[in-house]
Amino acid sequence: MNLPPKTFNLPPQLKVCGLTKPDQIQELISMSVDFLGFIFYEKSPRYVLNHLSMEEISAIEHRGKTGVFVNEETDVILKAVQQAGLNFVQLHGDESNHFIAGLRQKLNPEVGIIKVIRIGDIDSDNKDKIAQTFTSNLPPVTYYLFDTDSKAFGGTGKQFDWSILNEFDIPLPYFLSGGISEENIGNIDTLKQQPFAVDINSKFETEPGSKNIDRIRKFKTLFQ
Repeated sequence: MNLPPKTFNLPPQLKVCGLTKPDQIQELISMSVDFLGFIFYEKSPRYVLNHLSMEEISAIEHRGKTGVFVNEETDVILKAVQQAGLNFVQLHGDESNHFIAGLRQKLNPEVGIIKVIRIGDIDSDNKDKIAQTFTSNLPPVTYYLFDTDSKAFGGTGKQFDWSILNEFDIPLPYFLSGGISEENIGNIDTLKQQPFAVDINSKFETEPGSKNIDRIRKFKTLFQ
């Protein structure tokens, strides 16, 4: 059941992902969007380097520039962070704790790491896997991000069952992603641990990489 939008005591921050167009990026900055997501995954229809150069991304003045990577090599990530002036690295693949620890050692300490936990069909095995993420050898990350599992590694516009999050004590602030829209944002009220931020993408597009800015602006007012 969809719930009406709630009034947030501590409003979640907003991340808009899959950006490719300079004019839209500037409009999002003007409305104080907190995180700008750029996808550095070549198989994505929103692959940023098909539209913007590293230099153009670097020239964007914003404190929340986030590069999204999927099972990428450490050196490639480090090069992109330096050349594009990224503030956060989002790991959206199957990166191990060992990989994340090695990346953390090589990254500038001021660059945060967001580790994505993709959630598919809920069964006991999946629950155990999520629980182990939070209980053993926590990777050195800044935030978690929960998204709907898919072969495309995100951007599906589909929502996972958020109630699964109530079964865990999540040890870090987290982003909530996966099919978020005006119609379901009120359901955040059912989460015992509220998200630090929400991450929107395909539900707010006219086509992959082209955002509906008016719709995002209206969506953002739900948090004010």
